[in-house]
Amino acid sequence: MEITEIKKVGKGLRYHVYLDDKYEGTFEAEILARFKLKTGQELSGEEFDEIKIANGDLACFDRSLGVLEKSMKTEKMLYDYLLEKAYPEECIERAMEKLKDYGYINDGVFAENYIRTYAHVKGKKKLKYDLLGKGVAQEIVDEKLEELVSEDEQLESCTNIAKKYMKNKEFDQKSKQKLFTHLVGKGFDFNISKVVLRRLEDDRD
Repeated sequence: MEITEIKKVGKGLRYHVYLDDKYEGTFEAEILARFKLKTGQELSGEEFDEIKIANGDLACFDRSLGVLEKSMKTEKMLYDYLLEKAYPEECIERAMEKLKDYGYINDGVFAENYIRTYAHVKGKKKLKYDLLGKGVAQEIVDEKLEELVSEDEQLESCTNIAKKYMKNKEFDQKSKQKLFTHLVGKGFDFNISKVVLRRLEDDRD
């Protein structure tokens, strides 16, 4: 097979490569330089397969870095995103290993940041549900919640949310039921929600 054309794509560092006048894909400039690809060069099928694998790995890894620069992701979130973008699973798995080795993906750190950000507006149950949904392993979630969220802190957060919810509302039986449902829906434990409800009742009395 002969490289019959290498054509730059837009303003970036990517190129369309043609073999025997047939388009064979878009390749990164780094790959062209690494394999010293040029028009008129002859390639065997095995050589071109090696080039395609290297190109897929590089493109997948670079795309991953671009995504992670914008916001943290769990391993599952990033894996699902790359799969959706049609990167081969083999490339994704190799990219994941590199990202974990470099410390760019760490589900424990993700869980810590998520808990610190939302513990004042969500109960432990909701935090756990959210993190499990994002692909964080249950043992990591349980460990981080135990480490970072105390019962006193949950009680304070629950109280603040309850006071905000009940502002300018009548504290009748219907409102109390709605408040309790609201707190439980936020992921607070039944017992904590009941304690907060009693405290508000005492304050109103």
